[in-house]
Amino acid sequence: MTGTTTPDPTTVRVGDALPALTVRVTRDRLVRYAGASLDFNPIHWDERTATGAGLPNVIAHGMLTMALAGRVVTDWLGDPTRMVEYGVRFTRPVVVDTDGADVEFGATIGEIREDGTARVDITATVDGRAVLGQARAVVRLS
Repeated sequence: MTGTTTPDPTTVRVGDALPALTVRVTRDRLVRYAGASLDFNPIHWDERTATGAGLPNVIAHGMLTMALAGRVVTDWLGDPTRMVEYGVRFTRPVVVDTDGADVEFGATIGEIREDGTARVDITATVDGRAVLGQARAVVRLS
């Protein structure tokens, strides 16, 4: 079943892949996120400030990237309240040029526990390079 069908949360096995998700992060999305999060740091929307700070270009908010990665799990679950634990390490910023950046998310079942939960291991890449590390969620399977 890995990678070919959407696994049912009640019958998953270790190694099953969740449906992949690709999200185009654009500068207008960054500005909207800045307004919602109240994080108006100009490195997220002003190219001059970002490059002046030594960045290659505007970068996405880390918490936006984390939230988007969580979607690969919550979309699969259908009920976000079944995600009981979630964490990531930020390994590389998502650089957003004027055309935007495609962030690809994937996830597999890494462990099924006796308490009815499972660990989901999440990947997040841009141009084949990881932007999150140790991204993991714990979910209730039923």
